[in-house]
Amino acid sequence: MKCFFPVLSCLAVLGVVLAQRHVAVQEGPLYRTEGSHITIWCNVSGYQGPSEQNFQWSIYLPSAPEREVQIVSTVDSSFPYAIYTQRVRGGKIYVERVQGNSALLHITDLQARDAGEYECHTPSTDNQYFGSYSAKMNLVVIPDTLQTTAVPQTLHKVEQDPLELTCEVTTETLQHSHLSVAWLRQRGGEKPAEVIALSRDFVLHSSSEYAQRQSLGEVRLDKLGSTTFRLTVFHLQPSDQGEFYCEAAEWIQDPDGSWYAMTRKRSEGTVVNVQPTDKEFTVRLETEKRLYTVGEPAEFRCILEAQNVPDRYFAVSWAFNSSLIASMGPNAVPVLNSEFAHREARGQLKVAKESDGVFVLKIYHLRQEDSGKYNCRVTEREKTVTGEFIDKESKRPKNIPIIVLPIKSSISVEVASNASVILEGENLHFSCSVRTAGRPQGRFSVIWQLVDRQNRRSNIMWLDRDGTVQPGASYWERSSFGGVQMEQVQPSAFSLGVFNSRKEDEGQYECHVTEWVRAVDGEWQIVGERRASTPVSITALEMGFAVTAISRTPGVTYSDSFDLQCIIKPHYPARVPVSVTWRFQPVGTLEFHDLVTFTRDGGVQWGDRSSSFRTRTAIEKAESSNNVRLSISRASDTEAGKYQCVAELWRRNYNNTWTRLAERTSNLLEIRVLQPVTKLQVSKSKRTLTLVENRPIQLSCSVKSQTSQNSHFAVLWYVHKPSDADGKLILKTTHSSAFEYGTYAEEEGLRSRLQFERHVSGGLFSLTVQRAEVSDSGSYYCHVEEWLLSPNYAWYKLAEEVSGRTEVTVKQPDSRLRLSQAQGNLSVLETQQVQLECVVLNRTSVASQLLVEWFVWKPNHPERETVARLSREATFHYGEQAARNNLKGRLHLESPSPGVYRLFIQNVAVQDSGTYSCRVEEWLPSPSGMWYKRAEDTAGPMAVTVTRPDAALQVDTVVPNATVSEKAAFQLDCSIVSRSSQDSRFAVAWYSLRTKARGERDGPGLGEREEEGDEEEEEEEEDQTERTALLSVGPDAVFGPEGSPWEGRLRFQRLSPLLYRLTVLQASPQDTGNYSCHVEEWLPSPQKEWYRLTEEESAPIGIRVLDTSSTLQSIICSNDALFYFIFFYPFPIFGILIITILLVRFKSRNSSKNSDGKNGVPLLWIKEPHLNYSPTCLEPPVLSIHPGAID
Repeated sequence: MKCFFPVLSCLAVLGVVLAQRHVAVQEGPLYRTEGSHITIWCNVSGYQGPSEQNFQWSIYLPSAPEREVQIVSTVDSSFPYAIYTQRVRGGKIYVERVQGNSALLHITDLQARDAGEYECHTPSTDNQYFGSYSAKMNLVVIPDTLQTTAVPQTLHKVEQDPLELTCEVTTETLQHSHLSVAWLRQRGGEKPAEVIALSRDFVLHSSSEYAQRQSLGEVRLDKLGSTTFRLTVFHLQPSDQGEFYCEAAEWIQDPDGSWYAMTRKRSEGTVVNVQPTDKEFTVRLETEKRLYTVGEPAEFRCILEAQNVPDRYFAVSWAFNSSLIASMGPNAVPVLNSEFAHREARGQLKVAKESDGVFVLKIYHLRQEDSGKYNCRVTEREKTVTGEFIDKESKRPKNIPIIVLPIKSSISVEVASNASVILEGENLHFSCSVRTAGRPQGRFSVIWQLVDRQNRRSNIMWLDRDGTVQPGASYWERSSFGGVQMEQVQPSAFSLGVFNSRKEDEGQYECHVTEWVRAVDGEWQIVGERRASTPVSITALEMGFAVTAISRTPGVTYSDSFDLQCIIKPHYPARVPVSVTWRFQPVGTLEFHDLVTFTRDGGVQWGDRSSSFRTRTAIEKAESSNNVRLSISRASDTEAGKYQCVAELWRRNYNNTWTRLAERTSNLLEIRVLQPVTKLQVSKSKRTLTLVENRPIQLSCSVKSQTSQNSHFAVLWYVHKPSDADGKLILKTTHSSAFEYGTYAEEEGLRSRLQFERHVSGGLFSLTVQRAEVSDSGSYYCHVEEWLLSPNYAWYKLAEEVSGRTEVTVKQPDSRLRLSQAQGNLSVLETQQVQLECVVLNRTSVASQLLVEWFVWKPNHPERETVARLSREATFHYGEQAARNNLKGRLHLESPSPGVYRLFIQNVAVQDSGTYSCRVEEWLPSPSGMWYKRAEDTAGPMAVTVTRPDAALQVDTVVPNATVSEKAAFQLDCSIVSRSSQDSRFAVAWYSLRTKARGERDGPGLGEREEEGDEEEEEEEEDQTERTALLSVGPDAVFGPEGSPWEGRLRFQRLSPLLYRLTVLQASPQDTGNYSCHVEEWLPSPQKEWYRLTEEESAPIGIRVLDTSSTLQSIICSNDALFYFIFFYPFPIFGILIITILLVRFKSRNSSKNSDGKNGVPLLWIKEPHLNYSPTCLEPPVLSIHPGAID
């Protein structure tokens, strides 16, 4: 331990100390004012256990810095001391858990007595105590001396008047602190608005409502002297009305560098009423009329009516359809947007200020797009002391709408077409004629448009007034290929051609004509528009398109022929091509594949999987129609299935590409190609076969009749187990004599044991399973398939049939294992050896292997436990009982002869007692070389009882009583007469015996006890005795605590291995009573563990202490000469006398060196008389002679 702390300090410096608990608390000292709300944080890290830790807060008051006063805990509600209990229960002191390892201590109403050193403690959840579990900080509570005063008053002001308010802020805090002062305005239930504030860092700032006015100097905060703060608002506004008050806060910097507001105070309020001045104004908008014609002038007048207009500032803005035209500030300089600025530069528009209250917008030449709503907006502005303008109230009148009519036109339009109903692909031609009442006034622009069935309008082509032709966005590509054309045939006639029409060209064709004239400013203007239309209906090519498949021979046999026809409707002209494809779905499949196709250009294309059809299929297409015939000869099962023809309708596009308009699929034609009728018959006879392991299993399968002499057979061999729902495949021989092993043969490893044979007759097949195993038992049968050669030279399965079943049972050899059933009882002492024998009288086979296992039933344990096991590979293993009872190293196994096994348990212990038996398993090799357990047997039980040595402990029961004087010493001997073993140890204890009936009276004297009769002894035995321990010594020589009445007055001696002595010094009358010694005998177990064998107690020893106190002691002690004469000078003389007596006694003894002392105890030593001398005369000298000094 002396080296531990230096080493730990070195490890901490080197950074190799393991993670340890660390508790951190907010750094102190913290200065807080009375009545404030304080929080102190505490967190813990490096801990073990649950993530959520507990916290306990205590305080060490300055008046008692060493005494811990508990405040609050997160785990124990009874933790607070009485002075804090009421505040904790009332919620004025509580702990807020921030995280599992972090918490805040809250004290809501800080008091002066709360000052002191605070400690945060975290109860341990670690496996070992390592680290810091608490941390401390200081809290200083100071008086709240901050004062904020202002004169409460009510002021009535007029808008634009100045306002000045003062506030006194004082503090007497001795610590270094900063002040922050803020003026706020409270209006009704609204949130207070900050007018201006001086922060603790001497920075001025305002809320968003007053920020602009502060930056312009309209709002100021000045400090007059050391305690006075003045608020100045130069120009009051109606929004400033409300209650003004100042608020001060005192800040102190904590040790961590952060600033904390210790206290806040607000002053009395000043109510300020602001009377607004008469600033109202009205605006109206006027114009002469609201209906105009293109080219006429228009004037709009915005009239402002207000008081003192020349002394006020107004801004005017003009708007058209809510879009800004121009704006004019108080300086009367107009600013126009880009569009109207261009017209103003050309002299077509003007914005001006006619007088102080009249603003004018003039448009000299109206356009038709000038139709709309006009308005003006007037905004009053206020000029600040810095010369800048601030927007105030804004007003605008109602909108004035005007309409600008175009110049009237007298044209009319007519449209004609070559046809109203056509077939898709034919051409369309349209003409558009324009007629006027007089001669044309200008030029025409023409737009051809198509309105479809959904009333969607799209531009086809248009011709502008300059004669340029442009196609519409959706017709641009068709126009480039000549699919759409527009032409001006005459000055008043226009044509449109749509070639190779499509279904989407159907609809209403409209000719839209616009008449243009040149205005006075040289620009072209629209004077009139007319339109006319004609409908066109287009019949789609796919309308009524259908296809049908027919056949006159739906069922044929092998090598027959059949025809299929595909009929297409309606009949299309030659310019409309149709492609036809015959498709085929073979029997047993889900997908069709193409056989042959007649393409749209008359070619023939064969499908990818039509190779088998090409040599036996003819295809023909009629000249007068699109019908297609398919003829197939020499039918086989590959031609059996479902047929279907698919027709596709095509159209040539304007860009010479092709578009598939429609696809039609015919009905299904199922052609059945039938096979010959089968004559296959397989033997159905059943038989039963029982055999022993390693014998062969002979199985046969016989075909009685077949369809053709050319038939081939595939034979599948199956086995069915009772546990399986279906049979499992063993072996398959195909019709081409190929072998395939089934899953059962692979899983069970039968490949090397199977032998198949086909006999010369061709209809008999046999299967032999060599070296049969028990697992081969089951029901065997064969599955025969008959195969024939098809017309296309492919083998096909004609029929199949299952044979009768052969029930096969494979047995194991009969078990003949037998063990000796002899029973017995065996009783032994601890540390001896036990022999357990297991004899095998008979076994099933000499080739078998044996597994031997010994087990035991323990008393009060119903389940048996394994002691040891000898595997069949002769490997010895310990059981769970061996590990539990420490049998490892004490077990020994031997086998003197085959079938005889002996297990020896050495150095047995009591816990080894139980009923032992052995169990033998006999294992045999299977035909596949795998070992399996064939039999097992259990031998007769052997009851083993392990006992401990008989107890022979005896303690001397004849002990004389003694009477001693006060302050003398008396001895309590404990003599062991006999012991159970030489290896035993003893635990000795001395007791004081007192009966409860007699209380604390003096014990009877020696003579009185001799005179009492038997009746009194019986009564004493019946009394309940109270035992008080003086001293105890364990078998390991460890002393117990001394009894409180005798503490410091006991001396222990072990005079011999069998004699123990306890000496009581400084006897007092309270020591009078009966005493006894209690002896326990302990022996070592075979596992070297000590246990108590027996215990014995000696007879009571009566001790009487005489009260010798008198005035003689004071007389002797008061006279020094008398004291030395009586107690000091006689001792040398008395010592010489005792030595002389001892020498004479020694010479008179027998010459035997082994003489016994008192009570049979040998004299181990001789000591000189011992004198206890007190020079202070607090107690008389005591002369004590230790045991062995005299006889």
